[in-house]
Amino acid sequence: MASREFLKILSSARIGDVLAQQKLAEAYLTGLFKTPIQPANALIWLEKSFLSLQNQGQAQESLENNQILGVLRQVASIPLAETFNTPAFGFGWDKLWDLSKSSSAPIETILLAKWQLANLLTNPTFQETQSQIFDWLKKRPIQTKNIVSPEIGAIQESAQQFLEEVAKSDQPFAQLAKELLIKLQPKNEALSSLWNAWLEDQNEDTLKQAAELGHTTAKLTLGLRLAHLDSNVDKKSNASLKKAAYWLELAAKDGDRDAWYALGEIYRRPQFSGYSAEESDHCFDRAADLGHTQAQYRKGANLWRKREKIEEKVRGLQASYWIWQAHQQGIPEATELLGKILISCPDPKKNDWHELAQFADIALNHHVEHKLNEDWLLLCHRIVIANHFNFTKAELLLCEVGQLQHEHCVVVDIRWELPKILPRLIQIETIQQRRALLAAGKAFAGSDIDIEGNLRQRRYRFDRVTDWLRKTFSKSLIKQADSEPA
Repeated sequence: MASREFLKILSSARIGDVLAQQKLAEAYLTGLFKTPIQPANALIWLEKSFLSLQNQGQAQESLENNQILGVLRQVASIPLAETFNTPAFGFGWDKLWDLSKSSSAPIETILLAKWQLANLLTNPTFQETQSQIFDWLKKRPIQTKNIVSPEIGAIQESAQQFLEEVAKSDQPFAQLAKELLIKLQPKNEALSSLWNAWLEDQNEDTLKQAAELGHTTAKLTLGLRLAHLDSNVDKKSNASLKKAAYWLELAAKDGDRDAWYALGEIYRRPQFSGYSAEESDHCFDRAADLGHTQAQYRKGANLWRKREKIEEKVRGLQASYWIWQAHQQGIPEATELLGKILISCPDPKKNDWHELAQFADIALNHHVEHKLNEDWLLLCHRIVIANHFNFTKAELLLCEVGQLQHEHCVVVDIRWELPKILPRLIQIETIQQRRALLAAGKAFAGSDIDIEGNLRQRRYRFDRVTDWLRKTFSKSLIKQADSEPA
């Protein structure tokens, strides 16, 4: 069943509210308000929003209008391959090409649009869809002015250029582009036969020839074998670390994370002439950035050991992020270390503010009925969050709600008012915790920064609000508990 918030936004979107249409698209993209993730529906509502702005005379060819850019930024985040054969696909296709050739849109948005097009048109996973798209293009005149040529070959060539450009960028999706480039490396008959010969016969000569011809996996395999890091290699002979580093560096330049990790291990070996702990850490860091699980754990553990020497606003935050990444991928050592860094409190029923948070949650859901002032609403959000993360009273009153959430944890830092109280890192472990943070973040983002006042005013308001919550909602909560089946 759709939530009340979703139905309210849907109603506004249907009568032409541009912001509601964009909010609805966000819900279909992210699952907000428990909405099923449906990229095609998101694209439909973004098209409606774009056309509404266009009818209002706000659409500009230069893409300089902020509202138009907001819509197109959302369009660029939609996986276009999942929207083919839907009514809004043509709109998404045209706008992504417009963005890809734009000189006025933000570079992040342009690169994201290029990645979506490149992934759709070059990824072998979408081979069947690509064929259908090209058939669709033959029947449909090219409407996007920025496409150089309506010829399919020219479009494919542009997509390949986009892929290479994205792979060289520093965007979060650049690694995906690098991996796709490796997958699309030329598979000429000579290279294929050499690699297959290695796989079938384990012929060292064919492996080296494949590596010399540019096969990334062959470079990696050869480097691992020369360094005796391959479990299948005969270790009676001496390792050739210098040659191994050469081939692994070539594979690493192609974006191979395993090559970066292996280089990190080689630079740590005392017998390697180029021994360097600093260079080893750099290689492990690069492997971690590219998603190598063990490298993420090593990077996190290293940052945790050096936490006293590292300058960071909250000690241990960087370390906890990388260890959390490794924990997410099932590394037992990471899970154990994470428990020493982050506080865990996933069950709100065991926390100090549970009963009061239930009252606050009811008040937030019926705030119009009770005519609550904005400062009271903000305090109710604080109480709900305080229960989810078991805050102290001081943390409840003073935490900067808009700065609490990081990807993996909540950072509670109230030193701006109470300098002697050290920050705490608390792990985000449940969907309910994330939803509470999201709701509170939105409420505080639109509020006056001075509305809550100083600490004395906050304490006074806390006493009034908690007293009102208990008097108003304690009976309804008892009735609700009595009505539930035993």
